[in-house]
Amino acid sequence: MNYYIEPVGEEKLRELIAKMGISARELLRTREPVYKELGLDALELSDDELVHLMVEHPDLMQRPIVERGDRAVLGRPVENIKPLLDQ
Repeated sequence: MNYYIEPVGEEKLRELIAKMGISARELLRTREPVYKELGLDALELSDDELVHLMVEHPDLMQRPIVERGDRAVLGRPVENIKPLLDQ
């Protein structure tokens, strides 16, 4: 899914984060200009606040996220996908 064409909603993003077993902060792309512009490195934000920001600013999300059933993984590096496909 191209999230510029079909944006990921907050509910779906929370679901993906839960399936990956990570925190919302772990999904952030810390080298994106918008990360620095928003001063996210200096802010203590809840997962809910970070999810809201990632929905508002999709460039903040690491990608691709590959989902299969009740599991999801970050598709970078590509080796992360293999265990998901071997289920």
